[in-house]
Amino acid sequence: GVQEGEGDRGSSDNLYLAIALIAVVVVTGCFGYYQEFKSTNIIASFKNLVPQQATVIREGDKLQINANELVVGDLVEIKGGDRVPADIRIISAQGCKVDNSSLTGESEPQTRSPECTHDSPLETRNIAFFSTMCLEGTAMGLVINTGDRTIIGRIASLASGVENEKTPIAIEIEHFVDIIAGLAIFFGATFFVVAMVIGYPFLRAMVFFMAIVVAYVPEGLLATVTVCLSLTAKRLARKNCVVKNLEAVETLGSTSVICSDKTGTLTQNRMTVAHLWFDNQIHAADTTEDQSGQSFDQSSETWTVLSRVVTLCNRAQFKPGQDNVPVAKREVIGDASETALLKFAEVTVGTVAEARGRFPKVAELPFNSTNKFQLSVHEAGERQLLVLKGAPERVLERCSTVLLKGQELALDTQWREAFEGAYADLGGRGERVLGFCARWLPGGTVAAGTDPEELPEVAVGLCFAGLVAMIDPPRATVPQAVLKCRTAGIRVIMVTGDHPITAKAIAAAVGIISEGSETPEEVAARLRLPLERVEPRQARARVVTGAELAAMTPAALEGLLRAHPEMVFARTSPQQKLVIVESCQRLGAIVAVTGDGVNDSPALKKADIGVAMGIAGSDAAKNAADMILLDDNFASIVTGVEQGRLIFDNLKKSIAYTLTKNIPELTPYLIYITASVPLPLGCITILFIELCTDIFPSVSLAYERAESDIMHLKPRNPRRDRLVNEPLAAYSYFQIDPPEPP
Repeated sequence: GVQEGEGDRGSSDNLYLAIALIAVVVVTGCFGYYQEFKSTNIIASFKNLVPQQATVIREGDKLQINANELVVGDLVEIKGGDRVPADIRIISAQGCKVDNSSLTGESEPQTRSPECTHDSPLETRNIAFFSTMCLEGTAMGLVINTGDRTIIGRIASLASGVENEKTPIAIEIEHFVDIIAGLAIFFGATFFVVAMVIGYPFLRAMVFFMAIVVAYVPEGLLATVTVCLSLTAKRLARKNCVVKNLEAVETLGSTSVICSDKTGTLTQNRMTVAHLWFDNQIHAADTTEDQSGQSFDQSSETWTVLSRVVTLCNRAQFKPGQDNVPVAKREVIGDASETALLKFAEVTVGTVAEARGRFPKVAELPFNSTNKFQLSVHEAGERQLLVLKGAPERVLERCSTVLLKGQELALDTQWREAFEGAYADLGGRGERVLGFCARWLPGGTVAAGTDPEELPEVAVGLCFAGLVAMIDPPRATVPQAVLKCRTAGIRVIMVTGDHPITAKAIAAAVGIISEGSETPEEVAARLRLPLERVEPRQARARVVTGAELAAMTPAALEGLLRAHPEMVFARTSPQQKLVIVESCQRLGAIVAVTGDGVNDSPALKKADIGVAMGIAGSDAAKNAADMILLDDNFASIVTGVEQGRLIFDNLKKSIAYTLTKNIPELTPYLIYITASVPLPLGCITILFIELCTDIFPSVSLAYERAESDIMHLKPRNPRRDRLVNEPLAAYSYFQIDPPEPP
């Protein structure tokens, strides 16, 4: 338009330039919108959780209908392998167990029965939740909630209603652009006024104005930032970190607090035998992921009996065709506890199938919530062997003797005290403890086809063999990763739906609660004071349950986060996870959230950066997250933090380099206007120089390695450290001592 106004029709360079720039902006905008739309389509991922069919009883007839046709008050049936079609109130059940791991974080199947066992709907046994899987048994229940009113529906609404937080690097670049744009307009206006004063025509002065703005604004900034982030994201992908949002790479480097889920993130998400108690000693079992740890002494005759009971009193079995697969990775038909015992027996004793073949099963009573034990009778030549396992206190009730190095001794008061001590010790570690016992019976005592309900009458006067304790063990690489985060000034908080005792034990094992740190309860016990009189700052660690959290005000929660550097939140709901993240953000922290379950999706979306698990993670969690860990390993986050911290340093160098071109590009215009020296650089030439000189340095800087360990750098505070300033030394937000320099 300016050229037309001046009668200059010889060149269309500026028109081509405008078309090119508009095309780039439109394409970039459309691509960004598409990426954002695909990555934040939360509701679509929840549709995958909806069961298609439901078995309903209406007017006395059993019908198969679409699950979306269920209404409150319908009577539905579920069986092993079914997804629960709605939130239902259990009115009858036979050995029903459901997998609540994606909803509550509990790694073992939960029993469902008609009895109300807790005030909280998430913890009581008489409610089964929409989209959870029924693993075994059958149950019948009344529909109490459907659609958006179900627990899973509320989580979906919560996740889709949470607004995405602006990333620190986006805020940084906006701040930088505001400064540069202001300066560009200021200098352009200055030159415009100078040109008008000298006597140039208005349109010519406007051309000067636009040319100066083009020369001053770093057009290559977008390319510089994108290339830096893209190359880092590519490097992270090779290390099992897939970045969905490029800006998340730098955000991870700014992280000062990591709120981590427990099940499947810090732990292996598989129940494993951790300890055994026999011969009045606690023995540690191998809990490593590849079964490469040291084993315990297996020379005792008591172990021979205990291992036989573990092998035979077990309904789990390996799926066929897995002979060449490592035992730890084999698929099993059976619940989590029996799977752990089966794999443990296979590794320590030998082939379980052969052992079972030598002792054919005659009769069996499966585990139920009334008896709290399971027993079976096996043929053993001319005799029969009765084996029993269950809740330790129920097992001990049926025993009259105990094994000590293969010798049967009377079960006296001293032995009962030893049992109680071992049971309390193992339970205090957050482990699930089972008792095992056996008894030899004369041949023919139990006939094939005997009614299982008659078997408890035979199961008396048994010989107690020992205890076996199981836990979902931490991943081998996690303790070192947590230590590295602590060294780098990053605080790790555990937020889980699991039991407080289990959560505390795992937190201590991985280093979230460091050695020597005490909770207020432990301080009170040591000082023999009432809990109310303990000063909060006397205890570095604190375990807070969901019930306690529900009674707290936001200010009280923030006070806890300040007072206790080592925090564990247990039995938390999805809403409470969101509250914890928001509290940390209000205190000025950049929060990363890791998780794999549906219940983690609102917190993942609210966090400054959400990190989902690629293997065990639900679709809802992956869609809400900014980064996905392909190996489900918490230690991979540390790699991301290292790269993110390097990115900020590199971007500072790139931008500093970009700004150095402004003076050489502006000077010819100043001379041209004031001294009428011919103009050496046109707009297109400047743009070409900008792009070429910006991209190559950004590529080289993206590949730059720091000479020292990046994790020793103090965490930056994006709310204070600026790309246009030298970063200030930012200490942690929660009174954690700053790391020592390398």
